[in-house]
Amino acid sequence: MPTTPVTDADAIDVMILLSFIAQVKAGDFSARMPLEWTGVAGKVADGLNEVVVANEQIGAELARVSRVVGKQGELSQRVGLGGWTQGWSGSVESVNSMIDDLVRPTIEMQRVIGAVADGDLTKKVSVEVRGEMLQLKNTINAMVDQLNGFVSELTRVAREVGTEGKLGQAAAVTIENAASPPAWTATSPSP
Repeated sequence: MPTTPVTDADAIDVMILLSFIAQVKAGDFSARMPLEWTGVAGKVADGLNEVVVANEQIGAELARVSRVVGKQGELSQRVGLGGWTQGWSGSVESVNSMIDDLVRPTIEMQRVIGAVADGDLTKKVSVEVRGEMLQLKNTINAMVDQLNGFVSELTRVAREVGTEGKLGQAAAVTIENAASPPAWTATSPSP
């Protein structure tokens, strides 16, 4: 079986390669293989350099999205794939999906809290969530229920006092079982 002779242009300096791999493994994405290599060795060096550059760029893009979404609150921002090959797309899609999964319930909860702030107690958080987001959803919905109950009792007492002329009526608001959300009740003394 004939073999192709190995030329100096095809020879890879394994010590340089080993040093490069150690740098990249340690997280130094500024490491580069020699640009002056030619032949097969040059193609290997160019390919490894392209992988490291792509990894460096995706790291910078992840840092950017972390800053603008997490710190600056720009919830519409996502990781852009740019010119990277499809091999990176799975990681990019995973990060963007995670952002969507966090933003969707956050926007829904903001909608309900905004409605409460505007005096609309008919809205509830209805998005499907789990874990700590479920606890937050339940807390917000319980708050809306408690406010609804409180407003209903205040309305009833105000109606009895103001409209029906029962000036001797008084409302006693109590909180039952401090470990659970407050249960508001109003009572009127007997005539």
